Amino acid sequence: MRSLSATLRRLNRLSETDASRFRSARLKPLEGFGSNPGQLRAWSHVPVEVGRSPALVVVLHGCTQTAALFDACSGWSRLADDNGFFVLFPEQLRSNNANLCFNWFNPVDIRRNSGEALSIRQMVEHMIKRHSVNPSRVFITGLSAGGAMANAMLAAYPEVFSAGTILSGLPYKAASTVPEAFDRMRGHGLPDGQTLRTKLRNASDHQGPWPTVSIWHGAKDDTVVPANARAIVEQWRGVHGVGRQPTVTQQRGGGSLDIWKDASGRDVIELYTLPGMAHGVAIDTSAGYEMSGRFFLDVGLSSTIETALAWGLIKTPIERRIKTPSRTPDGISAVIERALRAAGFISSK
Repeated sequence: MRSLSATLRRLNRLSETDASRFRSARLKPLEGFGSNPGQLRAWSHVPVEVGRSPALVVVLHGCTQTAALFDACSGWSRLADDNGFFVLFPEQLRSNNANLCFNWFNPVDIRRNSGEALSIRQMVEHMIKRHSVNPSRVFITGLSAGGAMANAMLAAYPEVFSAGTILSGLPYKAASTVPEAFDRMRGHGLPDGQTLRTKLRNASDHQGPWPTVSIWHGAKDDTVVPANARAIVEQWRGVHGVGRQPTVTQQRGGGSLDIWKDASGRDVIELYTLPGMAHGVAIDTSAGYEMSGRFFLDVGLSSTIETALAWGLIKTPIERRIKTPSRTPDGISAVIERALRAAGFISSK
């Protein structure tokens, strides 16, 4: 039997094959956007028809992924064409991180005006100026390491983003080394709520208003355990002035949606918890924008569409189909089986 390390190497090679397969004319390289201290690559998508007061969505891929692959499965550029907004895809380089993860745990890369965070900020500013984007309509989302980096951008540059969606991500400044990063992913040693809120407050001198935050997490996620989702809620409660308990809880697709409203009645924090879902992006292939792939899980509820609706980006009516996600087996063998099945080593039948 192949060793786990050998299997991971093969999966990494497959991700490179996927990148080649999904590279298309939909994404164009973004060049000359600034000093780029984090040495990231950037891609963008310009819609067929630009809407009035156009918005910008920043999308951060997960580990072993590329911008092209993430876009192909998440459907963001196709949704942008139908609704007239711009999409920016920062992309990690293997020279920065061997597994193509954004360095969400490295203090230099998540600090305001430094490293990868500054590179992404420069990309955003370039897009705003080049395409006359409405600065009050800039949003960010990301998966896993990209979700953690999206949270870091919201913390370091809260004046830049109106809202963010964190998919299977982690709190800002929960780790500062690689070993700590792995511990936090497993739920070990997560800072307490007050410490997390202080880290957020100290990330900038911003006094508000603060971006709204939506958090999506699978209850069966054993790569980044669900304790991280609850920790992100704790991190953002303070600046939004909301209590520990949600204002409203709704049942959604067999899962739950907890909503925290501020004093004005505005939804400021959302937590989607999806039972049976493992690590990845919640999608609904029946909606016509997304497609299944490694870490893109068809649970009948589209995080892309729900996020775009919440941000006021969608002008084309979309049927919102919801179904109960199927449960996934527990255990490390199941994790490996899912990875091998997604990679094509095991038949799906």
